[in-house]
Amino acid sequence: MSTVPDECKIIQPHKPDLQEKLFFFISGTIISVPLTLYIGSFTDYLCEVSPIPLFYATICTTAIFTPLIEEFAKAYPLFYRHGETERSIFTLGFLTGLGFGISEFFVYILALDVPIPIRLPGLFFHAASTSITAYGIATKRPVPFYLIAVVLHFSNNFSAFFGSAWLIGGIGAVMIAYFLSWYLYRKTSERFID
Repeated sequence: MSTVPDECKIIQPHKPDLQEKLFFFISGTIISVPLTLYIGSFTDYLCEVSPIPLFYATICTTAIFTPLIEEFAKAYPLFYRHGETERSIFTLGFLTGLGFGISEFFVYILALDVPIPIRLPGLFFHAASTSITAYGIATKRPVPFYLIAVVLHFSNNFSAFFGSAWLIGGIGAVMIAYFLSWYLYRKTSERFID
């Protein structure tokens, strides 16, 4: 029997094992995708029944609501983690986003017949943007980092409406997300967070 009071015990941070990492990767598909589709069905309907022309309704759903919904849905599983390190939360966020990105990748490739090279940046964009939000969760500042991910996602989606303008806005947003994810990863530590 230990005689050390609970408040004096050193708490070791929980480090996710391979099974937990796999769970979060899969949760990007089995949790984040259905949540996105469920919430998105309401916002799509809201934009479709509005009196605005179809082009603007499409911008409403794709460029405005989709980034808000997807970035929340991808980060949602991370809010239930505790006892982790900054780095492990960041890594789990990256894996959840990657799982989501792979699901979206296969939908676009197999169902919508989009060429693979066109969709590859999006696959990793989702991992990068979710890791940005994860950094915010790990540092107890989720809202500003969530909004950064949303703005990058908005820039990517909105620029796609203008054809070749995506080469500037979309690729720019993707590259910023990649760089910011890498930068924030380097700022994470194995420091315990509760």
